Amino acid sequence: MPDSPLPIEIQFEHPDFYIVNKTHNQDFHDNNEQMGFFNQFQLQVGESLYPVHRLDKATSGLLIFARNLKAEHFFNQALQSGQIDKLYLAIGSNKPKQKQGRVIGDMEKSRNKAWKLCRTKLNPAKTFFYSFSIGHAKRLYLLKPYTGKTHQLRVAMKSLGVSIIGDDIYQGEKADRLYLHAFCLSFNYQDEQIKVTSTPKQGALFTQLDHDLLNQLSQFEDFNWPKL
Repeated sequence: MPDSPLPIEIQFEHPDFYIVNKTHNQDFHDNNEQMGFFNQFQLQVGESLYPVHRLDKATSGLLIFARNLKAEHFFNQALQSGQIDKLYLAIGSNKPKQKQGRVIGDMEKSRNKAWKLCRTKLNPAKTFFYSFSIGHAKRLYLLKPYTGKTHQLRVAMKSLGVSIIGDDIYQGEKADRLYLHAFCLSFNYQDEQIKVTSTPKQGALFTQLDHDLLNQLSQFEDFNWPKL
């Protein structure tokens, strides 16, 4: 008999929604071999929920599940209008083309499940970032996507010449996991400012990060992010 899955970590509970922490290497939806993350959590809490957004199998971190249709509608509208700040952590090796700035461009399908960044900007993916040296020729990236395209952050990092460590699709350095983590969610809900952070707990490079640096990054509001 396979081991029972560990309980999913609830980071924030509200009468209208949950914010939970997804582990890496876990499918969001069911597959032929096991129950997906979404149905696992519905079973855990004994509720019918509404997924607001998703994460790739290899990506860990924060997800919102609405507990009713009204909340689902709010979050869908808030995401589309940019009212929810989503911050990600990524680790890359090699020297980037730039240490902070923006990556903007249309995306189109490439080969072997990959996407590529184009020079055109008809319906562009928009990502802004800061990076910090963490030694051993590696940098930690704080990524803020302003759009929600498939593989957007992975393609943005690839365009900087520093594919995310552990990213097999975009030729990242081999590692024990994909070093991409949904780190923080911040938004206003019914006049309540809600901010939740999740320190990554899986992967040797993530667990060795300096806590003071992570605390600094959690104060992302102090950074000079552009307004779109």
